[in-house]
Amino acid sequence: MGASWKIGQVARQTGLSTRTIRYYELEGLLPRPTRTEAGYRLYSDDDVQRLEFIRKAKVLGFALEDIRGVLSLHAGNRPPCVHVLALLDQKVAFLDSLINSLQEFRGELARLSGETREQLAKTPLSGRICGIIERGIHAKGQQAITWLEGLGKATARSSTLATSAKKDPRQ
Repeated sequence: MGASWKIGQVARQTGLSTRTIRYYELEGLLPRPTRTEAGYRLYSDDDVQRLEFIRKAKVLGFALEDIRGVLSLHAGNRPPCVHVLALLDQKVAFLDSLINSLQEFRGELARLSGETREQLAKTPLSGRICGIIERGIHAKGQQAITWLEGLGKATARSSTLATSAKKDPRQ
């Protein structure tokens, strides 16, 4: 089992918030720790290593479900790296597709900007509010916009989670 760590110590060691550690425990990514008579969670060195693995996998963009699958393969004494390689290949293919969509979207924006400059030089665009926006951006850029909005929300959520976890007095 190794050393016994309290949750605040584990949080400092791994860079995860105490709230995140408890969430991973709730989600079954981390076994339930033993408890002291006072009810404090006690984690082993193996638990700390597992949490560091989960954190590194999250940094690489793996979803918790992906990580659960990798941990399950490992627990079943099956080598998980072939599975991880397949997941990485999927991520690369997704990013290639997203980059292509972003480049197409950029091209549309640049074209719209150029056309609008030419038209504004000749005559103002009409529209209820602004003809530039009302003429719109076509569906090609929608996937990129949706992804970027999701990325912004995920960043805001993780930032909020980290901030609220630091305020948690039960470390």
